[in-house]
Amino acid sequence: MIRRDLLKAGIGMALAATMLGATPAQAQDKPKDDVTLMLNWYLYSEHAPFFLGKKLGYYAEEGINLDIQEGRGSAVTAQAVAAKSVNFGYIDVTTMIKAAAKGAPLISTGVLFQVSPMSVMGFEEKGIKTPQDIIGKTVAITPGDSMTQMWPIFLKSNKIDPRQINIVSGDGQTKLNAVMTGRADMLLGYVMDQAIKLQDATGKPVHPIRFADSGVNQISSGIIVNKDWLAEHGDLTRRFMRASTRAVEAAEKDPQAAVDAMLEAKPKAGVSETLLVGLKRSIELYHTPETKNERPFRVATDNVDKSLDLLVEFGGVEAAQRGKPADYVTLDYLPTN
Repeated sequence: MIRRDLLKAGIGMALAATMLGATPAQAQDKPKDDVTLMLNWYLYSEHAPFFLGKKLGYYAEEGINLDIQEGRGSAVTAQAVAAKSVNFGYIDVTTMIKAAAKGAPLISTGVLFQVSPMSVMGFEEKGIKTPQDIIGKTVAITPGDSMTQMWPIFLKSNKIDPRQINIVSGDGQTKLNAVMTGRADMLLGYVMDQAIKLQDATGKPVHPIRFADSGVNQISSGIIVNKDWLAEHGDLTRRFMRASTRAVEAAEKDPQAAVDAMLEAKPKAGVSETLLVGLKRSIELYHTPETKNERPFRVATDNVDKSLDLLVEFGGVEAAQRGKPADYVTLDYLPTN
């Protein structure tokens, strides 16, 4: 009798689920929270892990229905997060720090790029492999951007007199055009961004000389949230960071799968071959020697502290507003195992 009643109950549940257009399993597994992640820029290689995590179901397993939106610059995304227009941002964390130091209610819940992507780059055929090879060459820069602010430190650390370098100035596209047309030998750019654009446009291999390899390192891309929103959504943030950590680890193991997942979702995101090169260069930025045995996003406090020093000296942050690493980065929402 009990078995018959249980059977009837099971049939009733199944019928109810069918009437709602879902099986019992589907009803149970359906994501509960609609979450928006706004990126720092138009889609390129470093964004691929999030698409892989979504495709593999990592976010859905955490009860998250993830919407990935392109951005129009780290500052714009920071404003959207501060205004609570989006839940999470993926941006240059030093840009967030500048805003937070002036009062924006923002904090990072994990830093993915712990090695700076800033570099000076040119075509491999030029044979410019070391900082000393730059002497006497022409470099294209964008005045006022973050890389140009760090450029004097890079030169000083390599004992290069700025007068030994020829400079041409312009916006991002002008820099690319200057190198492609031969007006400049090199440009200041990111290893996974401008280097890939140059290679895509010309088919020529590009060699970046990273600032970080000369001791000029700043933390870069990571996840940011609104502090007030975070106080009310701690569990959701933990679930999001757990899924994102798994997504990045999956991309580290299979970069091609991550690129394929992004192109499947967004076919106009780029060319598979060069996106793969860009993602591999991105993966090289995920860890410093101090965090090489840690899971992604777990930045070393000392790394954040040194970045704050550089921001005070060259990045426009007032010494009185500097604060300490814990004011800008928390690791409390990352998985512990």
